[in-house]
Amino acid sequence: MIPSPRTRTSPQRLLSGYAVGAFGFVVVVLGGWWFTLALGVMVHLGLLEYFRLARFKGIRPASKTTLVLVQLLLITTQWAHGGDAQALGFSADLAAAVLPLSGAAICGWLLLQPLTGSIADIASSIFALFYLGFLPSYWIRLRNLTDPALAPRLSGLTEACPHLSSGMVLMLMACFLIVATDIGSYVIGRRYGRQPLSPISPGKTIEGALGGVGCAALLGGTFAEVLGWNWGWAVGALLGVVVALFALVGDLTESMMKRDAGVKDSGDLLPGHGGILDRIDSYLFTPAVFFTVVTLLLPLIR
Repeated sequence: MIPSPRTRTSPQRLLSGYAVGAFGFVVVVLGGWWFTLALGVMVHLGLLEYFRLARFKGIRPASKTTLVLVQLLLITTQWAHGGDAQALGFSADLAAAVLPLSGAAICGWLLLQPLTGSIADIASSIFALFYLGFLPSYWIRLRNLTDPALAPRLSGLTEACPHLSSGMVLMLMACFLIVATDIGSYVIGRRYGRQPLSPISPGKTIEGALGGVGCAALLGGTFAEVLGWNWGWAVGALLGVVVALFALVGDLTESMMKRDAGVKDSGDLLPGHGGILDRIDSYLFTPAVFFTVVTLLLPLIR
């Protein structure tokens, strides 16, 4: 089966895509609480769309409670990892405890309802806390990295320009790897795609997925060389492959939820793109993976 050809990208889609990209670049450069605020807004809108999908299936999640707890999770992560912890006497251990405490609070809230919650209600609420709370919080952890060993060739520039931290550079690297994955998948899939990748998303092909992985690996190796990592090409390419695979997982996960709910788009907030979830799905699983791989490989990078 050969997937149907994709339609030409509309100017409306391009314009909204550029606007979102420019906004994202600005808040990444600003960092700190500005970045956390912007992330909180996007996560809040994404949660509203997620709960809409859940209700299409007859599920009654603890939406209001989860919306509040997700914001609390993001705020405490910024406190613990943004350099404010010592000034406020805030413990990183307390920030880490927010996730399990929030899960318990969600279950408690569902127990107090006139109609006791079901397994599906609990599962969808806890998954929302994980999917659009815990996972995006790793963007904050990544943005707040300050170890100069992560970008040795930029150490002089980071001292001269406070905004140019290793965390900012690595976060931009992660974002560009996701963009490279999307572009590579689209271009290679459109030209050479023949074998469908998954029935969940009929427009995606195995050839396109391999093209996205290859582009991310090439860009990852280039970034690593520019940053001055030891074994730069090998480590950077490995990081690019991992990011590309988990970006694909994020994309297909959201497609699976939409397919189950019987809708084409998660929402209609972004012209030409659908909803917020349709735009950020590839950016949800990747920060935790990127952060973990980079910190684990730090001895090799040095």
